[in-house]
Amino acid sequence: MKQTNTLYLLLISLISALGGLLFGYDWVVIGGAKIFYEPFFHLESSAALRGWAMSSALTGCLAGALLAGRWSDGYGRKKMLILAAVLFIISAFGTGIVDNFNWFIIYRIIGGFGIGIASNISPIYIAEISPAPTRGKFVSLNQLTIVLGILLAQLTNWLIGNYYTSGTETLSPESIQWAWRWMFWMELIPAGIFFILSFIIPESPRWLALNRHSMQAYRILARINGDEYAEKAVQEIQSLVTEDEKSTWRSFFQPGVRKVLFIGIILAVFQQWCGINVIFNYAHEIFSAAGYAISDILMNIVVTGITNVIFTFVAIYTVDKWGRRTLMLVGSAGLGLLYILLGSCYYLHVSGWSMLLLVILSIACYAMSLAPVIWVVLSEIFPNKIRGAAMAVATFFLWVACFLLTYTFPILNEWIGGAGTFWIYGGICLAGFLFIRAQLPETKGKSLEEIEKELTK
Repeated sequence: MKQTNTLYLLLISLISALGGLLFGYDWVVIGGAKIFYEPFFHLESSAALRGWAMSSALTGCLAGALLAGRWSDGYGRKKMLILAAVLFIISAFGTGIVDNFNWFIIYRIIGGFGIGIASNISPIYIAEISPAPTRGKFVSLNQLTIVLGILLAQLTNWLIGNYYTSGTETLSPESIQWAWRWMFWMELIPAGIFFILSFIIPESPRWLALNRHSMQAYRILARINGDEYAEKAVQEIQSLVTEDEKSTWRSFFQPGVRKVLFIGIILAVFQQWCGINVIFNYAHEIFSAAGYAISDILMNIVVTGITNVIFTFVAIYTVDKWGRRTLMLVGSAGLGLLYILLGSCYYLHVSGWSMLLLVILSIACYAMSLAPVIWVVLSEIFPNKIRGAAMAVATFFLWVACFLLTYTFPILNEWIGGAGTFWIYGGICLAGFLFIRAQLPETKGKSLEEIEKELTK
């Protein structure tokens, strides 16, 4: 068998994964911008409005995730990636130019729509072009670009924040007026690059084969991994779908599919309810409670972003060696214990470097396990004929869970404090450990068609 054309596979995977970079940037940029836009829009006195500003993009994520699945099964993965790029461009420009809070929310929702599409389609696309032995590694590239997008947003926020505050701990009228706008506008650069490069990549070969474009699928797969691999892959895809079978919602109620969809939904919800995103979105509050000032907070946020990137490389190296299930068990148990310690520090009024250390360890644990591996598993476990729609359902529930997490954190923090809040997240992580141990099979080293036969029998 011909050796994999790694350079070509890496190129088209990275272009697709730019959707993940914009997902990460758009998702996290608001965490640094909130220091400046909250006084601009006079949100300081309302926890509900602060929560709505942070979580409003998630309403767009929900719609984007649901529609992307059906649209990608109908029109292809490539067109959805192009659409996501357009939405990111509109959101980045619009969010930064508005003076009205309602329009700010509207453009955030448009950006959320782009996130919903990108979070759904980018991992599916990479999974469908990658050979089984290296699929986990290549799908994990999407998570790498997400964390690079997060780091890019954190660095941008830090540099712009430092420029406008000039090392002081007070906010000037100029910083309140302009700093947050430039944080959003900087997203236009990667969004424009993603839009242009999205026209270069081929359509997903598995989507082409399922839609009676077998020769096009064969040519793409052959370029990736040779003629023998391409012929076998096309035959496997076609053997699982009869001529009159189409992706319909009724397919979800077939016994085998129903079980796989249930596992996918629980894993998607767990990835959010494990609580790590509050550290990114509410880092200002967390580090303020730990005794840090504004300049130190922005720097600490950059440190968490660097940690996120470094330990994502650990996941890329280990996901096809240790397996998906092992990494997820380690991650869920590790996060549960770290959150119990973090909550205890809040309870005992511990501040300073020990809190920063626990936050960094939590991010490291998440970055090498649950963050990339759940996306890998979700891109693998659903049957070919309904992969887009099933991924949409799982991603929809993921964003519902994320909305609840993001919206409720400031409210929970006021009601029961940081200690109680992180103890709740710790309990959820330990429950996730038990679910993964009982329900999740190992998928490493198997073709998508082999996984489908095993899980739906």
